[in-house]
Amino acid sequence: SECQKRRNRRIAKIRARVEHPFASLAQMGGKALRCIGLARATLNLHWKIAGYNLRRLCYLKVAGVVAF
Repeated sequence: SECQKRRNRRIAKIRARVEHPFASLAQMGGKALRCIGLARATLNLHWKIAGYNLRRLCYLKVAGVVAF
């Protein structure tokens, strides 16, 4: 129905904002870690997330968005 289409469109906007970073993380190797220990695993994930943030910042800068 038309009501369901409107609801799905509204939900899709939120879902896309949440799922795109996880898809990018999966492209960079996901949550697969080749290290032993919680501290090293945490650091490994932090490096991947920092890489994603830098890539996103470069994309926004090229698009002309003022980040700060």
